[in-house]
Amino acid sequence: MVLTMLFGLLSVLVLLGVLALAVPAWVLWRQVHAACQGRDTLPSPTDDAAPREPVAVLIPAHNESAVIESTLRSLMPQLRPGDVVWVVADNCTDDTAALARACGAQVTERFDTVRRGKSFALAHGVALLRAQPVPPRWVVFFDADCQVHPHTLDRLAQACQREQRPVQALYLMQQPPAAPGQAHGWRPHLAEFAWRVRNWVRPLGAQRLGWPCQLMGTGMAFPLALLDDALLAHGHITEDMKLGIDLALAGHAPLFLPTALVTSTFPTTQAATRTQRTRWEHGHLDMLLHQAPALWREGWRRRDRAAMGLALDLCVPPLALFTALLGLGWWVALALGWLGGSWLPLGVATVSLIGLLTAITRAWRGWGREVMAGRELLLVPLFILAKVPIYLGFVLRRQTRWIRTDRR
Repeated sequence: MVLTMLFGLLSVLVLLGVLALAVPAWVLWRQVHAACQGRDTLPSPTDDAAPREPVAVLIPAHNESAVIESTLRSLMPQLRPGDVVWVVADNCTDDTAALARACGAQVTERFDTVRRGKSFALAHGVALLRAQPVPPRWVVFFDADCQVHPHTLDRLAQACQREQRPVQALYLMQQPPAAPGQAHGWRPHLAEFAWRVRNWVRPLGAQRLGWPCQLMGTGMAFPLALLDDALLAHGHITEDMKLGIDLALAGHAPLFLPTALVTSTFPTTQAATRTQRTRWEHGHLDMLLHQAPALWREGWRRRDRAAMGLALDLCVPPLALFTALLGLGWWVALALGWLGGSWLPLGVATVSLIGLLTAITRAWRGWGREVMAGRELLLVPLFILAKVPIYLGFVLRRQTRWIRTDRR
């Protein structure tokens, strides 16, 4: 009798666990399926000559002398009369400010050893724009280490002005050129593919489902009136995700614009890669645990489909962690059924796992062939093992302070 009750309780607990994983599995499958309904390509460099109002561009930069010139060279030819570029040289100890001025950008220098990080730099820049004799109505954010592809500024500005809401460009991370006589290994290939799934396939599918997208940190356009100090100056390590959630709660969910393209390269050293991925994944998990439930509740209360759609998108964990959790859940459900518990959790886990693997395979066929071979998908378990220290760190020593990625 006691054993039967124990297995019954365990069956309920395991079922609840696999059902919690089934929701993001369904979301991921649904997004990939929707994205595949109309396969798109990278933006083509066609001339977009439609009229638009002037915009202000803000570029936060902390010791970015190695990359700021390249970023500005990709951006400055896209300016129209009335546009202005402001670089916020934030706590810089190098010549970032001088290099930006030499490229034709306006520069404001900020020194604050307590309120440090990208969100505070952006808040400083927005306050500066508001203080202008004639403040701009529209602002676009770019990172200091990215390439702004042709016509991207025009397309972002036009979409933002037309829709009167935040707009997010397609933002892709790519591997830097390999050294002569060498080739990138399988890990960088998997990392680039996972990035495409997160920043290209899923937002594209969400767009076709009528959902908004998360903000991605660069290539973001806003009506200036939507931005204030409270939205920006918080110091969260994933300030972009938090900003998108806060704007969605205010009724201004971001729009994905895949025809505008911004690219960056992954770091070249293992230490910098670990720092960058820890910041991204710890910030994502923090948003998932603390913001997604509130966003869903508020969306449900207001019957706001945009807020609920963004909450569903946010509930999907980082791909490596999600695959590991769902695989673990499947084995636990199998063990439970084999020992005499209910087989229902195994059925739910199996359907969810099939959905996840189907989504990953379809995403690779549509968007991953250019960056990795199909056989490298078999190495996903090793990719997951390499990330275990990052996920343990979230539990044991969570990163909460913004740390700049080393560009060297």
